[in-house]
Amino acid sequence: MPKRTTTLPLTLAPRPAGTGATRWLYDALRTEILEGRIRTGVRLPATRDLAAQYGLSRGTVVSAFDRLRAEGYVVQRTGSGTRVNTVLPQDLLRTPRTPARPAAERPPARHLTGFVSRVALFRGYEPRSIHAFRDNQPALDLFPITVWARVAARRLRRVGPALLVGTEPLGYPPLQQAVADYLRTSRGVRCEPGQVAIVSGVQEALDLVARLVLDPGDRVCLEEPGYIGAARVFEAVGATIVPVPVDAEGITLGARPWRGARLAYVTPAHQFPLGLEMSLPRRLALLERARTAGTLIFEDDYDAEYRYAGRPVPALQGLDHHGVVLFSGTFSKVLFPSLRLGYLVVPPDLVDRVTAAKSVVSRHASLLDQAVLCDFIADGHFGRHLRRMREIYAERLGVLLREGRAQLEGLVEISDIEAGLQAVGWLANGMTGVAAQRAAAGRGVEVTPISRYARAPLAREGLHLGFAAVDANEIRRGVRELSVALS
Repeated sequence: MPKRTTTLPLTLAPRPAGTGATRWLYDALRTEILEGRIRTGVRLPATRDLAAQYGLSRGTVVSAFDRLRAEGYVVQRTGSGTRVNTVLPQDLLRTPRTPARPAAERPPARHLTGFVSRVALFRGYEPRSIHAFRDNQPALDLFPITVWARVAARRLRRVGPALLVGTEPLGYPPLQQAVADYLRTSRGVRCEPGQVAIVSGVQEALDLVARLVLDPGDRVCLEEPGYIGAARVFEAVGATIVPVPVDAEGITLGARPWRGARLAYVTPAHQFPLGLEMSLPRRLALLERARTAGTLIFEDDYDAEYRYAGRPVPALQGLDHHGVVLFSGTFSKVLFPSLRLGYLVVPPDLVDRVTAAKSVVSRHASLLDQAVLCDFIADGHFGRHLRRMREIYAERLGVLLREGRAQLEGLVEISDIEAGLQAVGWLANGMTGVAAQRAAAGRGVEVTPISRYARAPLAREGLHLGFAAVDANEIRRGVRELSVALS
C-alpha cells in the first residue's frame, strides 16, 4: 500500500479562550483523528511546519505529539516522521466518527431547475474482464501503448508555456488541421480546420448542439431503435423526442414525424444498433427534407472507421450543400475510451456560436492530450493502428460468422455486416431479447438485447454480438455456450 502523507497545512478548530496551547493542539489533533478527517496511516506535518503555521513554539508541538504517541494515536519512526496509528485505542474506536443525525432532521429544501428532473444517468464503460460477446468496445489489449507513451514523453519533454497556458475553445490548431485533413481524405467531409471543434466525445457534441438549437418542447427526430446517449441529452434539455422507424435504407421520411422537427439525429454510415448503411437515395432525400423544413441534422459517424466489405461510404455531410449537417465522431472506439477526445464539424455560420458555448461550458479539452494525439496522427501511428485493427476485427468477425452459422442454426440468425464492432443476431426461436440475455449470462456469455435501444416493442427480437474486443478462442467458447443457453 503506498504511503500517504500530508505536506499541506492542517486546518484545526480555533483555540478556545483560556486553553493552553499544548492542550488545544492535542485535543484538536485527537478530534481530527477520531472523526476520520486525518486518516490512519497518514503522515503528519513536521513539528517545525506546524509550529510556524499556528505561531507556536516547536516545544509545544513536540509535547502534543508526545502525548498523542503515549496514548497510541500516533507512531514515530526514524526517517518516516510521525504517522497516525493504523490501530487506534480500542476504547476510543467505539466513539462515533460523525455525530448521529437527529431523527427529525431533513435535507434542506432546495430550488432546482427543470433540468434536474429530466436528466438521467447515462453509464459509460466499466473496467471488468472481457467475455464473449462484449459490444461497443475495441480491443484495448492490442492498443500500442508503448508507442503512445513514447510520443507522449517526447511531447512532454519539449512542452513550453504556450501548452501550459491553454488554447482557444475550439481546440489545438494543429489537431484541428490534422482532423480536418483526415476527415476530408477518409470520410469525404467538406470542412476547413476552423470548422472543427475538438470535444470530449460525441456526448459533449450532442450537448453543445442541444444547447444551441433546442428549447423545451422542440421536436427532435431520433432513429428507432437508436442511441440512448442521444435521447438522454435531448430529454435533459426538455425536447420532445419523436421516434422515427428505420428500414433497410435508413431512417424513414414519412411526413408526419418530421413536421416541425428542429433537429434530427442519424447514424448513416453504420446505423446504431442495427448496423445498416443509409442508401444514397435516402441520404439525398433526407438532405432535401432538412433543407425545406429548416431541420438541422446531427450526423454521428458511428464506427465508420472499421469497414470490412464494400466501398468506403462518404459522410452525409459531404453531400450537404446548404449547411444543414453537423458532423461528429470520436477517438474513443478507434484508440481508447479514457482519452475522451472527439470532434464536431459545424457549418460556417455556427462556428462563432459553438465557440462561445464551448468557452463557458468546458473551455477546451485537455491541451496536452490534444497535442499528443496530434503527434500520434502526424507520425503515422494512427493510420497504422487503424489498418492493423481493421484486419484483426475482420478475422474475428469471420470466426463469429462461421461458428455462429454452424452452431446457432434455428436459434440465432446473424446478419451480414460491412462495418462496426458488433453483429446483430436475430432470435429465431421465439425467445425475447431479455430472456436470451439472462440465459446467456448463466453460461458466462454477454449479449445485449436490441430492444434496449427501442422506445416501443420491436417487430423482431435480436441481440448485439460484439466481436472486436474478444479473441477467436473466446468467440468460439461464446458460441458454444450461447447455443446451450438458447436451446
